This record gives sequence, C-alpha cells and structure tokens, in this order.
Amino acid sequence: MARLLIVYATTEGQTRKIADWLAEQARGRGHDADAHDAAALPAGLDMAGYDAAIVAGSVHMGHHQAAVEHFVKAHRPALERKPAAFVSVSLSAAGDAEDRADALACAEQFLAQTGWHPARVHLAAGAFRFTQYDFFRRWIMRRIAREKHQPTQGDTEYTDWADLGRFLDSFLADVAAG
Repeated sequence: MARLLIVYATTEGQTRKIADWLAEQARGRGHDADAHDAAALPAGLDMAGYDAAIVAGSVHMGHHQAAVEHFVKAHRPALERKPAAFVSVSLSAAGDAEDRADALACAEQFLAQTGWHPARVHLAAGAFRFTQYDFFRRWIMRRIAREKHQPTQGDTEYTDWADLGRFLDSFLADVAAG
C-alpha cells in the first residue's frame, strides 16, 4: 500500500472534483491518499511522508493557476525524488488533435516554468460551468463553445473518468514497482 499525495488548484471546481475522485479511487485500490488544495495547504505538510504524488491544475487563458506553480517550485526536489505525475485539466483535452496539441503545449510550458520533470503527464478534459460564470466569463465561454460546436446552456462535463482511471492504475503500478 502506497501513501499518495494529491495537490491541486482549481478555478471552477472541476480539478477539485478530479483530485477528490483520484484520491477516492486510490483508496478503493487499497492505498492511502490525501487531496489538498494548493491554495490552502495544511501547515507543516511533509512530503517525506508520502510515497508518490500527483499534482493537478487547470488551464485558463493558456496558463495553470499560480498556486499550483508555487507548490511545484517550492517542493520540486521532493517531487523529483519520488514517483510523481502532473494532471493538466483543460477543455482543449476534449478537443480534436489540434486542441490536444495546444493542451499539451500548456502542460509543457508549465513544466518548463517550474523546472519539474514528472514521470507522467496526463491531459484530462475539464468542464463548461456556465452556471458559475460571471457575465463576462459566460459570454467568452459561450463564444468558445459555439466555435467548438458545443452546448452553450447549462453545465457540460467532458472529463473521461475511464481514461483517468486507466492513468491512475498505470501510475499506481509504477509506484508499486518502485
């Protein structure tokens, strides 16, 4: 049984949902897992107490949240001493090949900015949360949705939970293998 740390940053809640789901699934597979928001980490969080880590952040306007970037920069040496993965959440991850290439470029930009070299990078699709947006963001997000021929009313989740489960299984197999 491995002890897994999941640190995430979220803007509209989908990355929190993904991090909590990953933690729940890891526990269901016999592991101990903690999920923490990078913007509100517990005092004295000790990376040495974990066997592996997953860091998750979402892309907005081409960048991941500052909180997750600060976490990785502050803990990069510890992250590089253990199995670690980065989950980049974006709407582009649900798109066509060009959109997915853009999503990968955002993840690679994050890794270059932080200097982190995780063993795995996983692109996860996010969600449109029209009911949570203010007027301006709703207008912009509806424009993006129309351009991509997606629904523009109500909330729409694009996260592929089965794919995320396969990623987790593969990552945990690597952790178990040492």
